[in-house]
Amino acid sequence: VHLVESGGGLVQAGGSLRLSCSASGSTFSDTPMGWYRQAPGAQRELVATITSGGSTTTYADSVKGRFTISRDNTKNTMYLQMNNLKREDTAVYYCNDIEAVESWRGTYSDYPNWGQGTQVTVSS
Repeated sequence: VHLVESGGGLVQAGGSLRLSCSASGSTFSDTPMGWYRQAPGAQRELVATITSGGSTTTYADSVKGRFTISRDNTKNTMYLQMNNLKREDTAVYYCNDIEAVESWRGTYSDYPNWGQGTQVTVSS
């Protein structure tokens, strides 16, 4: 699966951004997906997940109530709506197949199939 993230940028604290993840292949609609992020000097972390049909979502405590994950299987695209952004949300954001990544025995960063990510920078 080829993944392309987009929608990042520079935003002031309290602002909003909407990230998109475009996936190739015919299995997207059967694949639970997630958004990950990696801040400078930090480990990559899981931010939000969504089931294949989109009915169930989960969020890291740090983004709960501010971020919303969604997907449109007719467009092979997943989204992350980020509101009330904080400086600590500054990171490169990645999307991926969560079952594949979570079954990987190494670190997230060592998993071999990531897209290029999209940079989100929140200024105060």
